Amino acid sequence: MPDRKPVYKTYHHAAGGWGAAAATARVLMEQSVLTKGSRALLSMNQPGGFKCPSCAFPDADCRKKLEFCENGAKALAHEATKSRVTRDFFARHGVTELMERSDYWLEMQGRLTEPMRYDPATDHYVPVGWDDAFALIGRHLRGLDSPHRAEFYTSGRTPNEAAFLYAVFVREFGTNNFPDCSNMCHEPTSRGLQPAIGIGKGTVVMADFEHAEAIFVIGQNTGTNSPRMMTNLVEARKRGVPIVTINPMPERALIRFAEPQDVVQMATFGSTRISSEFVHVKIGGDLAVLKGMMKVIFERDAAGEDVIDWPFVNAHTAGLDKVRAEIEALDWAALERHSGIDQAQIRRLAEIYIRSKATMICYGMGVTQHQQGSRLVQQVANLLLLRGNFGKPGAGIAPIRGHSNVQGDRTVGIDEKPSQDYLDRLAAVFGFEPPREHGHHAVESVEAMLRGEARVFIGMGGNFARAMPDTQRTYAAMRKLDLTVGIATKLNRGHLVHGRDALILPVVARSEIIRTARGEQFVTIEDAMANVTASRGVLEPPGPDCLPEVEIVCRMALATLPGSRTPWGEYIHDYSAIRDRIADVYPAIYADFNSRIKAPHGFHLDVPPRRRVWATPNGKANFLPLPGLEVN
Repeated sequence: MPDRKPVYKTYHHAAGGWGAAAATARVLMEQSVLTKGSRALLSMNQPGGFKCPSCAFPDADCRKKLEFCENGAKALAHEATKSRVTRDFFARHGVTELMERSDYWLEMQGRLTEPMRYDPATDHYVPVGWDDAFALIGRHLRGLDSPHRAEFYTSGRTPNEAAFLYAVFVREFGTNNFPDCSNMCHEPTSRGLQPAIGIGKGTVVMADFEHAEAIFVIGQNTGTNSPRMMTNLVEARKRGVPIVTINPMPERALIRFAEPQDVVQMATFGSTRISSEFVHVKIGGDLAVLKGMMKVIFERDAAGEDVIDWPFVNAHTAGLDKVRAEIEALDWAALERHSGIDQAQIRRLAEIYIRSKATMICYGMGVTQHQQGSRLVQQVANLLLLRGNFGKPGAGIAPIRGHSNVQGDRTVGIDEKPSQDYLDRLAAVFGFEPPREHGHHAVESVEAMLRGEARVFIGMGGNFARAMPDTQRTYAAMRKLDLTVGIATKLNRGHLVHGRDALILPVVARSEIIRTARGEQFVTIEDAMANVTASRGVLEPPGPDCLPEVEIVCRMALATLPGSRTPWGEYIHDYSAIRDRIADVYPAIYADFNSRIKAPHGFHLDVPPRRRVWATPNGKANFLPLPGLEVN
């Protein structure tokens, strides 16, 4: 398939609708899976089916006939494709040649089908047996003079069972080096919300969309990145709920959207106006908008108006005085200059917020990807705290995460800065002393490679080389390694930017059946609203040499830790045993895991702020200052 050149066309219609339906059908036909893919789509995000690999937005609380979007259909089509990357493909194409191809072309070659090892003599990947591949990994890891010389990357698509065991394996090996895709997206959520509200997660559930009286969407292109959320916004607008969009880029879907599951809209080519107010903020101007809204609230409180929820603030929060003094000192000219909008619009936004008795603020990476992203997230929390918008229906903070289990991976141990409580539980359950010092995040891992300290990189999915913002430095870093391992469904750039030894290991995809000696297995996923659900693939894997992620993790551990007391062999075949150990390590949130996961829609993990409980050192939700108006 030749490289395609991008085609740009002006689009005047509403987003979604027949355009999305046509795009879905087209991609299924392109991958030659129209019939198979269509059947599989009926199982996507349904009880008893599999979870979409495209995003982390939750499933609907009630069963729908269709619960997927255009993005999910494309992701499934690319997984279910009939195209294959076989040993013949690698015999025809050397690595140097493949580096000249586009990322799109590489992905369109199809599914990986057998383990491959790089041959420097020919500059080609050549077949390698699974036993030999794991032996190679074990030799490299055991040969390091320190476990801290290895980096263990994780993609957010990795399910809970594999991520949990990966964390156990790496810590038994002796390091906390966990560069992770979340380091590059919602790390500010995980780190910034913890001191503010006591947990690094959102506090809303799907039902809150039905009770919200106002919804703010900040720095998030919903139609592009979380299209299933558009259904909730459409329904809210039909109820007359104001939706405020704050973004430097006007996104078509947040202006007008046609709901593909709305028969009337599809039949009449109708659409719904989504944003009641679009705020065309300057890039980096979100902080000034948030502070301007808080300034209006403080002005009106000083004038005697009932605009702050004082019973909530007095009972549940600390630190308001310092934040109030900093914001009251700001002048309107500076707020207008930094936000890019005028004072009148900021006051209008504040009025929408004040009139609402239950407000949700949803945000994406337009908020988190700043130099001070963690502290910017705290300002979102500050605004919500002023009106008591935690722990009541229709209210709360909603980080809209990207990868489908990026939040779950962090919950079950993928963290370069693990808590001491988690490490203590790990030691008690598995009988080894885990490392206590912090490991490397994504940037630190690249720096360690460049210094020659890191010698091995193992990537559990994803495309680390392209995900890192400084591409050329990352390429140079990875080429200095002794071993790179890419565990993936499809070929990507990261497999071509490799160490002296390199492996590509093909895995069973989310949509595919996992069979072991104990029968069919399922995995679990935590969505962006802390709901844990089962995921059972329905398609056949592309070949007998594709292994489940759990088996790959366990066999790497067996090859690396010959004296381990952890029953890796048992976990290969029995995923319920893994879930039992997750429950042992996390008894407060995962108790009785195997029984609770049988519920059709899974179960919610405990998020204390929903109960107005704050797991912070002072037991309060904290107003946290961010002086100034710059976040870049």
